[in-house]
Amino acid sequence: MSSTEHGPANSAETRMNEKKCSWASYMTNSPTVIVMIGLPARGKTYMSKKLTRYLNWIGVPTKVFNLGVYRREAVRAYKSYDFFRHDNEEAMKVRKQCALVALQDVKAYLLAEGGQIAVFDATNTTRERRDLILAFVKENAFKVFFVESVCDDPQVIAANILEVKVSSPDYPERHRERVMGDFLKRIECYKVTYQPLDPDDYDRDLSFIKVMNVGRRFLVNRVQDYIQSKIVYYLMNIHVHSHSIYLCRHGESGHNVDGRIGGDAQLSPRGKQFAHALRGFIEEHDLSDLKVWTSQLRRTIQTAEELGVPYEQWKILNEIDAGVCEEMTYEMIQNSFPEEFALRDQDKYHYRYPGGESYQDLVQRLEPVIMELERQGNVLVICHQAVMRCLLAYFLDKSAEDLPYMKCPLHTILKLTPVAYGCKVEMFYLNVEAVNTHRDRPLPRTGSGCLSPCAKEATLTAAKQRAAVSASD
Repeated sequence: MSSTEHGPANSAETRMNEKKCSWASYMTNSPTVIVMIGLPARGKTYMSKKLTRYLNWIGVPTKVFNLGVYRREAVRAYKSYDFFRHDNEEAMKVRKQCALVALQDVKAYLLAEGGQIAVFDATNTTRERRDLILAFVKENAFKVFFVESVCDDPQVIAANILEVKVSSPDYPERHRERVMGDFLKRIECYKVTYQPLDPDDYDRDLSFIKVMNVGRRFLVNRVQDYIQSKIVYYLMNIHVHSHSIYLCRHGESGHNVDGRIGGDAQLSPRGKQFAHALRGFIEEHDLSDLKVWTSQLRRTIQTAEELGVPYEQWKILNEIDAGVCEEMTYEMIQNSFPEEFALRDQDKYHYRYPGGESYQDLVQRLEPVIMELERQGNVLVICHQAVMRCLLAYFLDKSAEDLPYMKCPLHTILKLTPVAYGCKVEMFYLNVEAVNTHRDRPLPRTGSGCLSPCAKEATLTAAKQRAAVSASD
């Protein structure tokens, strides 16, 4: 039912009920297990974590089950690579038991905890182990998709060991040479029994992607549904290279000063000051190879114009569409559409403005931007508050609940630099004053409209603490 066919008040409850069923829930008609394959230090955990972050961001509940975590629970003190020898029968029993325990947790997540995708992050290098997993998924009517990472570049392997494995809980002493020596021997233990996927014969009926030498080549076999095609699309776009992403909002606009949302206002005098300061920031940091992206709204274009460098305009970077509430203040919205105002505070991520968009819609719209940011070198994205929140939530792995309340102040630059399993964040305030456009998360209320007892207690406690501090001062 389209929100434009009815008045905002009449359609508000209907739209809020419709949104309860996430669009992403239609992607899979049965849960999927993604099974990683590959020798140690081939980037399996890196891909698992990134893929999980992406799938959660687009609204598909996903969780990683890392077999190394289960093994460390079972064997508290790691001694040496001997544990991974194929002829170490006692250790082989422990490793198999760990896999069985992890698969039971996968089952619980997908059947009882609302999960849609489980990523089974382990070496899974033998047909015996993969056949065990195939029997498990068949028994539970799950779908399965294999991701094999193949790498024979010694430099990439060495860099991976030094970046990730030196800080592993297996090596508390952090001695680089000893770690490197032991880990290379661990890899040799796995090589003895490694059976890569065989697309021509034994594994020709399986659905999988082989990623070769960190994305230089791919082999894709029997992709069977939409979610598997999304996984392939994502894995073919992530590039392991050193780069930084700079995110900032446009300079302060006339609508920001007036407290109005949306629209296509021009920069305020302070907004122009920020644009000039941004040019100084780029020159000071010697960002000569920087690509600059803006939306197609004037306030971002005017900010970029001041930089004196080429820039690209992306329509999909435009601010969230507030529909009938465009160019209104929050006070005006509360007076004109009180029910809409209350509904948005109840569930800001899923709430869709009448005739406009929700944060959930915005995430879908921004997916191509994420793919390009994964492929590019250094990029500066000059965007808007809601857009910046969505992009940040992807890189910082924030939930849908927290996303709409992330703080993205005007005249501040965030530098994001991908590191091993996450993202390093640096913040630069360019010392140009601006209005504060952030609205805090509302306190939870009971059905009567009063603060819930917990929230009321928290509010009273906070008030008492402020009073005590005031008295002591």
